[in-house]
Amino acid sequence: MDQAKPLPGYLAQRYHGWKATGYADNEAWYRHLASEGQHPRAMVICCCDSRVNATTLFGADQGEFFIHRNIANLVPPYQPDGDHHGTSAAVEYAVNMLRVTHLIVMGHSGCGGVQGCIDMCRGQAPELEEKESFIGRWMDILKPRYERVAEENDPVKQAQQLEKHAVLVSLENLASFPFIATRLAEGTLTLHGLWTDIGAGGLEYFNPAKQAFQPV
Repeated sequence: MDQAKPLPGYLAQRYHGWKATGYADNEAWYRHLASEGQHPRAMVICCCDSRVNATTLFGADQGEFFIHRNIANLVPPYQPDGDHHGTSAAVEYAVNMLRVTHLIVMGHSGCGGVQGCIDMCRGQAPELEEKESFIGRWMDILKPRYERVAEENDPVKQAQQLEKHAVLVSLENLASFPFIATRLAEGTLTLHGLWTDIGAGGLEYFNPAKQAFQPV
């Protein structure tokens, strides 16, 4: 790989700083994690957005969450077609191998993927309509939900509504996986939908009884 380059200097410096402090102060814990393997209780499916950090939000320790990140925290429907499915593979590993007891889908404010979906639905992003666009084809998972927010005139509110629909469609798609449906029926697995407001530090959860997101 001639294209590969050395690690940027500032990252190398940060690593050495962590090794001398964060690791040195908790070496026994890291060696425990390495020898005992991972035993997370929850899987968190969240966005790739660099501002979203589930471990910070919940004050979680390393090894506590099994985290999968992708564009707009979307989960595709169950599709055993023998093709490559990174998100579905992560879900299968968490549920069947790690036996997590909670599956959490967390959306967020100002999601670029969701905004791309809105622009695509408005005909303002022809590049995403191209067959070759990985982002566009991924956002096709959410695209049918746009009609539910199309009448909202406030662009911020419209985006937030569709961000929450991204959480809901992912929860619905998770339930389409047979191995998840089985564990849901057994009562050994629960699904949770969250949405976080980055600027306000807010967190909302989807309440099935009221079919609405409410503050945690």
